[in-house]
Amino acid sequence: MTRVKVGVIGLGEVAQIIHLPILASMEDRFEIAAICDISPSLLRHIGERYRVPEAMRFTDMESLCAVRELDAVFVLNSDEYHTAATLAALRHRKHVLLEKPMCLTLADADAIIRARDEAGTQVMIGYMRRYAPAFTEAVALVREMGPIRYARVRDLIGPNAYFIGQSSRVFRPDDIPPEALEERKRLAARQVAEAIGEAPPDLVSAYRLLNGLSSHDLSAMRELIGMPNRVISAAQWNGGSFIHALFEFDGYNATFETGIHRIGRFDAHLEVYSDTKAVKVQYNTPYIRHLPTVLMVDETDGDAFSVTESRPTFKDPYTVEIETFHDAVTRGLAPKTTPEDAKQDLILFRWIIDAIRRNG
Repeated sequence: MTRVKVGVIGLGEVAQIIHLPILASMEDRFEIAAICDISPSLLRHIGERYRVPEAMRFTDMESLCAVRELDAVFVLNSDEYHTAATLAALRHRKHVLLEKPMCLTLADADAIIRARDEAGTQVMIGYMRRYAPAFTEAVALVREMGPIRYARVRDLIGPNAYFIGQSSRVFRPDDIPPEALEERKRLAARQVAEAIGEAPPDLVSAYRLLNGLSSHDLSAMRELIGMPNRVISAAQWNGGSFIHALFEFDGYNATFETGIHRIGRFDAHLEVYSDTKAVKVQYNTPYIRHLPTVLMVDETDGDAFSVTESRPTFKDPYTVEIETFHDAVTRGLAPKTTPEDAKQDLILFRWIIDAIRRNG
């Protein structure tokens, strides 16, 4: 099997809990060949743990992307830097796995698409929930279930720290330069203003929530039932930490609700109803790997009512996603989560923000 040499940009929480351990477990398919982070202590810690030579540890992402031996780059840094890191990798003709959100603005989305086409390589966006086997089975069931009457998308979760603190060890550096933190704030403010115009802090927070947690849900919704015709109404509250929206589809509406609370639970699901059947995909926190994603089907057939619940696999969606990326790199198979696909989410986020503004 072809072994792909990977450079990893961004060594924070998600990289330590998810991507690096999975890559290490797939040593027949991947080699962690280079790493990059602005924290010297984090770079040293991860470099020693995964036996990355000192010469392949970088504080500058352009230098990592220029390493000739690399086949692919995982872009796992903060989303304000996603575009810069991805464009750097594409300038050096590397394949890219780019964590969600792809970027914060439509102009950056177009820049990534152009650069990918010029490089002739693959760019795959990290919407791992769409690679869960329970989800792909649900997509097939929804295609066959007859006219849809209603759908709902829900993601109300406790803070990630609640799950991480009980299940993982994360190295948190204390040597990130203060000027880097300030630059990150400036970049975020500029990119959000470009995306939605001047906005009060609660609307800015709502847009960041849409790009963060909600990008998983709305991306999966689009694959499951398509892009809505319009956003009928939307509201945000509690400083932008909760959002509710109503979407119009052909012949039915769908509700969307999302928010972050302090209860120790994770409730993320999509459910689609026809006249006689309901198909539901229930997710659990991704920060505890191998918790199952479950497919539930309720159905009426004459006088009979049946409820089925299945767990296609304990393999976590991130692992399936990274296996898919290996196929994209080595076999030239285009992933379904392309930059063009992710651009549709940015359009939908803007529709939601516009609806919030209309509804006051």
